[in-house]
Amino acid sequence: MTAETGRWIRNFVDGRFVDPDDDDDDGDGGGGGSGGGGARAGHRGFDATDPATGLVHARVHEADEALVDRAVTAARRALHAGWADTAVRERTELLRRAADRIEERFEEFVAAEIADTGKPVTQARELDVARAVANFRAFADVVAAAGQESFLTDLAGGKRALNYAVRKPLGVVAVVVPWNLPLLLLTWKVAPALACGNAVVVKPSEETPGTAALLAEVLAEVGLPAGVYNVVHGFGGGSAGGYLTAHPGIDGVTFTGSSATGAQVMRTVAPRVRPVSFELGGKNAAVVFDDVDVDEAVTGLSRSVFANTGQVCLCTERVYVQRSVFDAVAGGLVERAARLRLGDPLAEETTTGPLISHAHRDKVLGYFDLAEQAGATVLTGGQVPRLGADLDGGSWIEPTLWTGLTNADRVVREEIFGPVAALIPFDTEEEAIGLANDTDYGLAASVWTNDLRRGHRVAQAMNVGMAWVNTWFLRDLRSPFGGVGLSGLGREGGESSLHFYTEPTNVCVQL
Repeated sequence: MTAETGRWIRNFVDGRFVDPDDDDDDGDGGGGGSGGGGARAGHRGFDATDPATGLVHARVHEADEALVDRAVTAARRALHAGWADTAVRERTELLRRAADRIEERFEEFVAAEIADTGKPVTQARELDVARAVANFRAFADVVAAAGQESFLTDLAGGKRALNYAVRKPLGVVAVVVPWNLPLLLLTWKVAPALACGNAVVVKPSEETPGTAALLAEVLAEVGLPAGVYNVVHGFGGGSAGGYLTAHPGIDGVTFTGSSATGAQVMRTVAPRVRPVSFELGGKNAAVVFDDVDVDEAVTGLSRSVFANTGQVCLCTERVYVQRSVFDAVAGGLVERAARLRLGDPLAEETTTGPLISHAHRDKVLGYFDLAEQAGATVLTGGQVPRLGADLDGGSWIEPTLWTGLTNADRVVREEIFGPVAALIPFDTEEEAIGLANDTDYGLAASVWTNDLRRGHRVAQAMNVGMAWVNTWFLRDLRSPFGGVGLSGLGREGGESSLHFYTEPTNVCVQL
């Protein structure tokens, strides 16, 4: 059993891959072109495009409404057939076997991740696939160790009552994942969902279908019952994503993506009052104080601005720097940007990949124009690089830093999702906090200072779900993850994931 037949990446429903209907598909899956993920090419298929070259690398079977219904029905059937009642020990052991099997097929996952995203091989190995393994193991440990609340209640006449909570699976969960860290975020959601006894229907981004299909192979190999994990490929409204989130058989939706799409999902599930877990956009701030070790701060900021070509919801796009060290920090970041190496994703020396698609690059370039109109000074970047014939068809863009902008400018207020940042000076701690919190988003922030008290004080004052002090992207998978405002709703990670993926039933017994 394989995820691809020829150049097709197929849907996975009820324990098997579903072949495209040749009569309904009018594309041959070949040829080249530009854009990320490709435009629709026939109502049953679309192109998967390599963002580094702009060439088509596969054809993806688009699920229609009937196939999405089959997937949800299969998931419901698997729950009732016994998966929801499987012992925690058995479910967590299966997750550990899945982690082992991903390690055994590690380079296949690396290759699939690179084909979908164009990211450098070193990142795919050290972050994306490594975290997929860690996600399965971490949530196996969390669920295996989870306890249950109980309370003894004193009653009149010396009697007592025992209250205890029993956690049951939420049910059939729609898992909608984005294109920026497709395998990492897929396993971040699927691992706790399965560990808690749920069945899932996954809708990966149309830009990055490969690893979700490859994970289906792995889960089947380690013995996951048919119907517990399903994958439907397609787009949003009027395609697989819209059909899935609107399906009456879905018991909850976990979604990572844009704030606008999250709002649409909320409107879709509101009539049925289904729970949602959203990790949405970010316009994250970093605050750099003048007592900091400038070199250490620059090292951390260069990661937080440029990692994954800025296509991480946690990346920093607003850098507020105390005035006395502003020039030193700005100069250091320009120098670090010059060290980045854009190029062949398979080359070990490559540090920076392309944007996910030509359409996304056009969006980012639009903000370059807005920055120019606002009078920004470009410290570095601001152009589309020329990397040679093999790569010039890809979605490349130069890492870019601006000065001369303010919080009133759209470039500083709206999420860009690219390797960009605006550097803005401040004078006082109170001013810095005000500037950082002047946003509709609230996902993450970082504070850079050698004053321990100030670090705690300012981090706690940030209106965000996560705040780092003198670091960035350092995660303990047991800690809560999520945002406020336009950045999301709910928390996942550790026991927070258990709260979403299970429903408690309180049992009261008079003793």
